[in-house]
Amino acid sequence: MPGGRLTQQERQQIALGLADSLAYAEIARRLDRPTSTVTREVMRNGGPAAYRADLAHRATERRAHRHRKAAPRTPGTPPQAHGRDAEAVREYEETFTTVFVQSGLPTMTARVLASLYTTDTGSLTAAELAGRLQVSPASVSKAVAFLDSQGLIRRERDERRRERYVVDDDVMYQSTMASARSTAHLGEIARQGVGVLGPGTPAAARLENIARFVDFVSESIARAADQAREILHTKPGTTSDGSA
Repeated sequence: MPGGRLTQQERQQIALGLADSLAYAEIARRLDRPTSTVTREVMRNGGPAAYRADLAHRATERRAHRHRKAAPRTPGTPPQAHGRDAEAVREYEETFTTVFVQSGLPTMTARVLASLYTTDTGSLTAAELAGRLQVSPASVSKAVAFLDSQGLIRRERDERRRERYVVDDDVMYQSTMASARSTAHLGEIARQGVGVLGPGTPAAARLENIARFVDFVSESIARAADQAREILHTKPGTTSDGSA
C-alpha cells in the first residue's frame, strides 16, 4: 500500500470517483490507499460536493510550505502524548474542524471545539486555547461564548480558580437534548399556523404535516439520547440502577 502524500493524479481520481458517487471506501480501494486518507482529503478540501483536485493540491502545497517555515521556530515543542504522530494529529484536527464548519459553525469556533475534543483532558483554559491555536484571547472568548450558548461546552473553575471550558459525554447529551427542544419548538410554531391560516386549507395542511414530522423527529432524538446516555454512560461492572 503506497504511503506519503497524495499525488495530483490521485486527487484527480478522487474527484472522478466523487462525481460518480462512489463511496470513500471504493475510491480508496482503487487508489490502494486507506479509506481514512480519502475521507480526510475530501473533508478538509470542501467536502464531497465542493472537492476540486487542483484546488486541493495547491492547498496541500501551501500547508506543507507553511509547516516547513514554522518548524525551525518551535524547536522546543514537546512531543505528542502517547507516542502520537504530531503531523497526523494536526491533520486530523483540521479535518475535524472542516466537518464542524460544514455543519454551520464559524471557523474559529470550529477550531476551538475540535481542539477541546482532541485534548485528553477534555478541558482547556482560554490561555491554553489561545496558545494552542496561535490566536488572540479575544478570538477564543468570542468562540467559547457561542459554544456555551449552544450547549456544546460547559464552564467550570479549576483548583486555581481559572475558568476551564469542558467537553464530555454529558455535554454531548445536553447539546442533543437542546437540539431536540429547538426542533420541537419549530413544530409548535407550525401548528400555530394551522389556526391562523384556517384548518382544511392547503397551507394549513402543509403546516400540520410539518408539525407532525417535526414532533416525530424531536421525540425520536430525545428518546434515542436518553437511551444512549443510559447504555453508554453506565460504568462497566454496574447496572443502570448503580448497583455492582
